[in-house]
Amino acid sequence: MRIRANVPGTRSRRAAGAALIAALGLAASACAGGGTTGAASTTSSSPLPTVTGPVTITIADAYTATSSLGKTFSKEISAFEAKNPNITVKSVPEANYGTLETKLKAEVAAGRQPTVGQGYESFVDQLELSGKLVPISTLAGTKSPAELSTFYTGVQKDLYLPDGTLAMWPIGKSLQVVFYNSSMLSAGGLTAATDWNTFATDLEAASKNGVTGITIDPSAQTSGEEWLEELAASDGTAAYGSDGSPQFTSSAMVKALQYLQNLKSKGALATGTNYPGETALGGQKGLADISSSAGYYYENQAVGGKFKLTTTAVPQTDMMAGGNFFVFSSATAQQQAAAWEFLQFVASPAEQAVWSAGTGYLPVTAQALTQSAMSSYLTENPWVSQVVSGLNTAITDPPQQWVDDCGTMLATALQAGLSGTNATSALNTAQTACLQKKQADS
Repeated sequence: MRIRANVPGTRSRRAAGAALIAALGLAASACAGGGTTGAASTTSSSPLPTVTGPVTITIADAYTATSSLGKTFSKEISAFEAKNPNITVKSVPEANYGTLETKLKAEVAAGRQPTVGQGYESFVDQLELSGKLVPISTLAGTKSPAELSTFYTGVQKDLYLPDGTLAMWPIGKSLQVVFYNSSMLSAGGLTAATDWNTFATDLEAASKNGVTGITIDPSAQTSGEEWLEELAASDGTAAYGSDGSPQFTSSAMVKALQYLQNLKSKGALATGTNYPGETALGGQKGLADISSSAGYYYENQAVGGKFKLTTTAVPQTDMMAGGNFFVFSSATAQQQAAAWEFLQFVASPAEQAVWSAGTGYLPVTAQALTQSAMSSYLTENPWVSQVVSGLNTAITDPPQQWVDDCGTMLATALQAGLSGTNATSALNTAQTACLQKKQADS
């Protein structure tokens, strides 16, 4: 059985932020705030000095050397070093974000952290609250770096922490997409749905003769919990408020869980583990699979040429994923300056084109779409041009530390609901548990 260590753009369930504080020997003395993007002052600070001599920076990342991610990242590093001969970049990869976070916690506790780390928002929030990071605004000498405005709007928002600190920098993002068996679509007289109600109708219509419309893993973010969140957000209420408070008992969330329960009761939704939707789709036992856009390679591999794979944006509200880079304050001024040079390099349009074509990540800037390095990739994958603008409106979970654990609680509610528990009851249980976690972490 193939075990996928780290699908680009997907999220491994991260450990609670409270565990990070404990590992650092710090007390959680205050809640993360509820600031909005750009809430902090835009006053410029003095820029860092330029790199004046040989300097080495280390980057702890989730790009396994033998994967397409690791191979492409190595090319990016080589290209950067060729243009910056005074700077040496050493990648220290881990197999996935969960393993990476565990290692970084230990290194921070021991005082031997790298120059640059990578991770998701809640992890970065705890590092910033504990004084372990240098803000991007400090690295850039301004809280409004010129490159920032070139990123898709959703990407821009994702780089800020609740207190308004610009703490992260992107390298690539992914969205949820729908992978269809195009032969089943045409045979059933169906077209790719543009709203969730039509999507349900299509799944039901295709569920016959040994075919189940869609199969999900209720415990997995890319095919279970995230879909539940997208359904609720499409109906007007996100899973969390801007301050990280759970909204699991909202009418929209209850309706979302009932939507999935209804599909299951009609035989249009099945559950499984280890990318079951991909397996069912590839085995011609499913009409569609919802997964990360960066997982296209694996979906296509599962299909194996048996039919044409059609890829579209999800019908309505979409969720974005993809870890960001951040810089540790323990780095020397020269290392910080070198790190900022590297972060700007990998997020530039030309390098975003190289990164996207090599890994399957979506570029963080539309300017990458016109770069020569991406030309053939877009010709072979026209769906990328069709879905990438979703990065402007895509949502993410808020970065407060308790949200990770609460995501697990919401997934448990989904599992319970699909196993027969009343939707309202299952979500009430998750809401209560999440509020308790929020109080403990505040």
